[in-house]
Amino acid sequence: MKKREPISHIMTTSVVTVNQNDELKEVVEKLKSNSIRHIPVVNGNEVVGIISRSDINRLTFGALFEGQQGADEAILEMLSIAQIMTHKPKTVSPETCIRNLVEIFAKEEFHALPVVDKGILKGIVTTTDVMRYFLEQYD
Repeated sequence: MKKREPISHIMTTSVVTVNQNDELKEVVEKLKSNSIRHIPVVNGNEVVGIISRSDINRLTFGALFEGQQGADEAILEMLSIAQIMTHKPKTVSPETCIRNLVEIFAKEEFHALPVVDKGILKGIVTTTDVMRYFLEQYD
C-alpha cells in the first residue's frame, strides 16, 4: 500500500454544487439526476455548507409512504437551503493524506468532505472514494 498518498488522487473534481440562495427542490433534483449523496453549498467559490441525501430524507415522507409527493413538495417549498445545510462544514486540502482522511471519517462520522485549497472548492471526497481506493490495493 502506498504511504502518504494525497486525497487529490481519489477525490471527485467535477463537483455538483448549489448556491445558498437556490431552492431546496433544486438540491433534490441534483441529488437524483447525478446519483450523488452530498452537495456542497457555495457562495461564489466559498463553501458555506453541505447537504446530504440523509438531510433531505429526514424532511420528506416519500421514502416512507406512497402518495406523499404533494406533502414533500410543500415541505421543500417551506424550507430554505440555509435552514437544512450543515453550516461551515469541516474541509480538507488536496494534500491531506488518505490515511488522515480515514481517521477523520472514523472519528467524526462524516461521509463526505469538501476539498478546499486557498478558500476555493477543488473537489469532494467521500467514504465511497476511500473504499474504492482500498479495493484497488487488492488488485
